Amino acid sequence: MRRLLAFFPLLLLLLASACQNGNNASPHIPDVVVSAQLNVNSQLYPNLRQDGGYAYISGGYKGIVVVRQNAGQYYAFERACPYDPTAPCALVQMDSSNLFLVDDCCGSQFNLQGQVTGGPAIYGLKQYQTTLSGSVLSVSN
Repeated sequence: MRRLLAFFPLLLLLLASACQNGNNASPHIPDVVVSAQLNVNSQLYPNLRQDGGYAYISGGYKGIVVVRQNAGQYYAFERACPYDPTAPCALVQMDSSNLFLVDDCCGSQFNLQGQVTGGPAIYGLKQYQTTLSGSVLSVSN
């Protein structure tokens, strides 16, 4: 019984390290400083005036897509696909139907809240923080 108790902590340590080194780790999208502001009423972003509208802005690792949920709520997502973010063609964009986001490189699809709805990706889009003050939307991490 003592031998069994002596090996118990070792067994726990082994199990914990196996879980940490598994293949289920999220793909690494490089962290970059994101600090952007845009006027959602600007002529530069006409699609942001309607629910489900979107705009591409610079910043992030491969760019950012801003999606309007409603007049007071906007989401901002990294455009690098979480399936293989370092692939040169891995770039998330709005589908021509304007109903979901897609990466044409791997075929992954995401709803307008950034969650996976199809394709090989198993992780949702990397999301940035948004704050709306009047008509100025701030995007940051």
